[in-house]
Amino acid sequence: MASPDSHLRPAALRDAATVMLLRDGGGATPAIEVFMLRRNLRSVFVAGAYVFPGGGVDGTDRDPRLFAVCAGRTDAEASAVLGIDQGGLAFWVAAVRECFEEAGVLLARDRQGRVVSFADRGTAARFEEHRRRLNSRETTLVAICEEEGLLLDVEAIHYFSHWITPLGAPRRYDTRFFVCAAPPEQVPLHDDGEVIANLWLSPGEALRRNSAGEYELIRPTYEVLRSLAEFTASVEILDVARTMGHVPAVQPRMGESNEGVRILLPGDDEYARAVVDALRADMPPGDATATPRGMIRGAGAGGGHG
Repeated sequence: MASPDSHLRPAALRDAATVMLLRDGGGATPAIEVFMLRRNLRSVFVAGAYVFPGGGVDGTDRDPRLFAVCAGRTDAEASAVLGIDQGGLAFWVAAVRECFEEAGVLLARDRQGRVVSFADRGTAARFEEHRRRLNSRETTLVAICEEEGLLLDVEAIHYFSHWITPLGAPRRYDTRFFVCAAPPEQVPLHDDGEVIANLWLSPGEALRRNSAGEYELIRPTYEVLRSLAEFTASVEILDVARTMGHVPAVQPRMGESNEGVRILLPGDDEYARAVVDALRADMPPGDATATPRGMIRGAGAGGGHG
């Protein structure tokens, strides 16, 4: 049986970045917690799904002036980590920008190396205005850094996973996942625009709620949460990500079963057949599009968000 995506032609592929903010929860048995946002129910893309802060890499993320305000990682170093020729630092910048826009968390340090704190109410109010102006495109991330004397803390943000979504819709994303310790004196909040709710929860609990039908997760989110659930402390995740070598791209395919269309991952029995079908249709295997509506609850494939 031919793969249901074998007749489709690839649309333009868009770079994207998403960041998983981590902390260790309290209680008698502390557990890793990850910050998640719920997509607006009116969104065109994966409405209502729970995701990590993230989105597409845009032109402002590639502003050469940003190189001067990125601490601890050059563009050449970032590109080498991602396995691309140049422009790798833009993915880290996009992760920082999207995290600030959507969650109100700014992954940055002052010139003395201190993590940005919003403990002071006046400072918090000032940065909330920065966030409002950034979301309305009245300012840029580099302008905020220059005004506040900040450096983006890209050294503390580590590459963790790489997903390219399967054919099936016109939207296409090549998404890099990052992990970072949540700044201790900043409180994440959703923006009531693209995202409508936020929460901290353990990866295991997120997976449980997905299995129970309480939460909708796109496939990359589901699989990355499974990886996070293997650890007992956030520092373990960060240490592994910091020293990780090559991160392979995961390129799902769409296949058919008795239950209908399903997402196939490398290693699945039907995956090789789906690739062959695509090749026979004279289409490069591994091309990606965003998840069609309804391909969620652990079965879909992700896009600009995680």
